[in-house]
Amino acid sequence: MQPQAKTVKPSSTINIVLNDSKEKAIPDRKAAALKQTGAPFLKIEEFFNSIIGMEDLKTRVKEIYAQVLVSKKREEAGLKSNAQVLHMVFHGNPGTGKTTIARMVAELFRDVGVLDKGQFIEADRSDLVGEYIGHTAQKTKDLIHKALGGVLFIDEAYSLARGGEKDFGKEAIDTLVKCMEDHHNDCIIILAGYPDEMEDFLTLNPGLASRFPIQLSFKDYSAKELTQIAFGMIEEREYCLTKEAERKLFQHLALVYAKREENFSNARYVRNLIEEAIRKHAWRVISTPNPKKKTLMTLQAEDFDVPLQETALI
Repeated sequence: MQPQAKTVKPSSTINIVLNDSKEKAIPDRKAAALKQTGAPFLKIEEFFNSIIGMEDLKTRVKEIYAQVLVSKKREEAGLKSNAQVLHMVFHGNPGTGKTTIARMVAELFRDVGVLDKGQFIEADRSDLVGEYIGHTAQKTKDLIHKALGGVLFIDEAYSLARGGEKDFGKEAIDTLVKCMEDHHNDCIIILAGYPDEMEDFLTLNPGLASRFPIQLSFKDYSAKELTQIAFGMIEEREYCLTKEAERKLFQHLALVYAKREENFSNARYVRNLIEEAIRKHAWRVISTPNPKKKTLMTLQAEDFDVPLQETALI
């Protein structure tokens, strides 16, 4: 099951996630990881145990993680550490796990001492763009200051470029580039958004693309993977499926996947589909006097009877 954020970030509110174990000694954790052969990837495997698909992405994350660890070992051996710039761009459709992976990056790099604190700060346009001249630069600087020692995740980053010549979004971009130069390795900035929009966005400032050397692509889930995600969501909510419901669910997702549009919402679509099925189940069961536990848990094929033309609405 694709992990979902536990809280919903209100508009114009910065979402800051502090690592619960940040007070533990970072050198101790780092030393323990480096002493054990194969240990560096154990935490990554733990995270990915609950993440469907993403095979290419998993390999890429492991490569980045391995390079960080080897750089630490070289430094301890008296060699040049060859510290790499870890700012990243995540491009993919909604519901493909971009925020989940960004949170993972914050925790992983905190554990090996690359990040001092490992806090995760999620922001959008409203958190960077101000209302008057000079306000945007200060808001952006303040946000980066809060992210020092951790990860700043800016979702739908291309929205900074919208609004025309008089919009303050460009000021936010320019300030972001300047602050990245001033705080070269003090935090990791991750920009995320739809593939085409992010590609256009990175051309707006001459120094923007070069400051984000790591670009990770989040592909749409296949019909089989969407079904696995659905099963996980159903189990988490303490429901189960009849055999007929399993077939109906897969057939529905296979058809939706085949006819998906450019910005298909992936796991978000699945979540909405499951919630719709649960509502239909409740409508069926409410009139049953003293329903048994199994009845209260079991979703049937008819609960997934959603015409394809209605799928965009759920």
